[in-house]
Amino acid sequence: MLHPHRHGQRPARAAPAAAAHPRGAARRPAARRAARAARMKRFLDLADFERDEVLSLLELARRLEKQPEPRALAGRILGLLFFNPSLRTLASFQAAMARLGGNSFVISSGQGSWQLETRAGVVMDGAAAEHVREGIPALGAYCDALGIRAFAAGRDLASDLADTTFNAMASLTDKPLINLESAVNHPCQALADWKTLDDLAVPRAGRFVLSWAYHPRALPLAVPAAALHMAALRGMEVIVLRPEGFALPGAIMERARRAAASSGGSVRESAERADALAGAEVVYVKEWGATGCYGDTEADARLRSTLTGWCVRNDWFSITARECRVMHCLPVRRNTAIADEVLDSARSVVQREAYNRLPVQMAVLHRMLKP
Repeated sequence: MLHPHRHGQRPARAAPAAAAHPRGAARRPAARRAARAARMKRFLDLADFERDEVLSLLELARRLEKQPEPRALAGRILGLLFFNPSLRTLASFQAAMARLGGNSFVISSGQGSWQLETRAGVVMDGAAAEHVREGIPALGAYCDALGIRAFAAGRDLASDLADTTFNAMASLTDKPLINLESAVNHPCQALADWKTLDDLAVPRAGRFVLSWAYHPRALPLAVPAAALHMAALRGMEVIVLRPEGFALPGAIMERARRAAASSGGSVRESAERADALAGAEVVYVKEWGATGCYGDTEADARLRSTLTGWCVRNDWFSITARECRVMHCLPVRRNTAIADEVLDSARSVVQREAYNRLPVQMAVLHRMLKP
């Protein structure tokens, strides 16, 4: 569940302008934004930030990309706690911390460490040896900031939409906290995707198609929800292209529509490729589960078994913009979600997305931890 400005408290009200400086009234809005940025405590969701704060992070990412500060976080330690596998998130955060002169440690639950229990009130007579109620405070004592990855359980849609498990763990530490991917969010990926769009000079008002693709099993809603919100907040014409039965939850769509309304964009859905893809500047490919039978793996499998044709191939781009780009957060199953002919073409910018995880996360860490 999302709470505006969870990443830090509002700055204290400034003294009257005349007491501070003659033109203080004109300076206060910028000063307040700077104070919020300087005290960023949590990076859990782009929706927790005003649009200008996101743009400020992206500006910092571009600066650090060109002019790294190798001593900025000297002596600082980042803890990374994973309940699920990772390649890019784990490696890019360790690299980002090292590039800024800091250090990091990684704990993967049950892999070289005790298996951690996340459920409240459970009788711990199974495989888990330690509860997060003890484990997370202990880890927090060893670091200056903590990142947590905990995917959706995939059983109860309402619980996952509320990010119940992640939020319960977030409440166990007062250290600066980063969402490394939760049940319905992946803000670091979303920020990297925004930078990728900017790097490629994709028009702010261009058509952004978030397209469902086939996968042999139901995948979480985190990346589609984050990518949808990111594109809406950027001000794009966003179309969610999906087959019948795979509409995104109403709460996710409504939040994206609010973001679009605030930035001059738009959000709608379509089940027709010809309608959605015409003139598209970007096709963002992602797999997700059928929300109408959420948690019912057999029903989901029956529904998706007829949809193997939803593999993105060259013929999808016959009506898009000529320079239409293909995006995917990775990992991706070749010739299942996206064909080789697309992934290996100049349209594909998946490696640029992966690279951009590094500078945007450097910006997050810099703003969160720099003395």
